[in-house]
Amino acid sequence: MSGSSELPSIDGDGGGGMPWQTASATVARPLPISGSHVLKIDGYSRTKSLVSGEGVTSETFAVGRHRWFMRYFPDGHSSDQSGWISIYLHLVHPDSDDDHVDARCKISLLDQDGEPVPSHGADSQTCHTFSSNTGPWGCPWLITRRDLEESVYLKDDVFSVKCEITVPGEIFTEPISMFVAAPPSDMHRHFGRLLSTGDGADVTFEVGGERIAAHRCVLAARSSVFMAELLGPEKKEKAGASCVRITGMEAGVFKTMLHFIYTDSLPDMEEGDAVVMAQRLLVAANEYKLERLKLLCTQKLCRYMDKDVEPHQPFVSFV
Repeated sequence: MSGSSELPSIDGDGGGGMPWQTASATVARPLPISGSHVLKIDGYSRTKSLVSGEGVTSETFAVGRHRWFMRYFPDGHSSDQSGWISIYLHLVHPDSDDDHVDARCKISLLDQDGEPVPSHGADSQTCHTFSSNTGPWGCPWLITRRDLEESVYLKDDVFSVKCEITVPGEIFTEPISMFVAAPPSDMHRHFGRLLSTGDGADVTFEVGGERIAAHRCVLAARSSVFMAELLGPEKKEKAGASCVRITGMEAGVFKTMLHFIYTDSLPDMEEGDAVVMAQRLLVAANEYKLERLKLLCTQKLCRYMDKDVEPHQPFVSFV
């Protein structure tokens, strides 16, 4: 189901502009709805004066979109049920004569723990049709008055009956979203491609005999140290040239640090290699003030230590 509405143009000329449009949708699903109600007869002895056909009506209760009530007959609903406790379920009928409800029903006498007594009850097994033209559904012979009075189910002049109702074909509607969910960010892929291709690179680093291209703005945005060296006051002294020499760091470690700077993640590695790299990256992250990288390396090393495996090299830490 869908609908739309139009709003006046907002271009100020009273017309000619594109109207605003909205859209909505609803899904309808048939769902079985179940519910129950417990009728507590408190003062059974006082109801024994009622004759066959005379009963007590419960409060109404809701199951699904409909309201129901129970009727208790202490001497049967009709003369042929005299001497029996009878319980019937009724639908509160709406004004429309042609409206009806199909429901499966079950009535049970309850024990003192509130559990149904299998030998005293009735189950419709299939759906019963409740309408203005049909009668209620019930259990005419729940238990004889004599058996009830001699049973443990009647205590302190009180007993209870439970009615369970399942309406199998209730139609419920709910709104569904018409908006397309935005995919997760893939900015890291674009920046990673920028690093791998070297497109637009404006600075080259010489590390361990290798020359590695990068982008000043990206590095400066991620590291305050690179900001000072590449774009700050130190630029003329240290990075004015197109090539910057990095000492005391392996080319592989520097490349991995650049991968993190551009993608905010670390590349996949074998366990042993990842631990060694984490130690060396921790030194680089501290030098270039990359706090998240420091935490990732520390987390990796802590997990490795938890495995109680001797590392290849001594761990490095910073206070």
